Amino acid sequence: MTQQEFLRELEEVLEADAESIKGDETLADLGSWDSLAVMSFIAMVDENYGVTLAASKLASAKNVEDLIALLGDKISNT
Repeated sequence: MTQQEFLRELEEVLEADAESIKGDETLADLGSWDSLAVMSFIAMVDENYGVTLAASKLASAKNVEDLIALLGDKISNT
């Protein structure tokens, strides 16, 4: 899956406007990044990427780029 596809999925999880997330946002600046969004994100990653995220790693994520990095080679840069 591409980084752009991931960003569109993240927008759905956060109920954000289409193409509003570019990848350089801090999670604190995303008003809808709350505990419910975190749970939805974990479920989305598990379902779509087959990755089970450790809570400690997710808790250390500070921005959207950190979320992308958690998925490693599951996301391509194109």
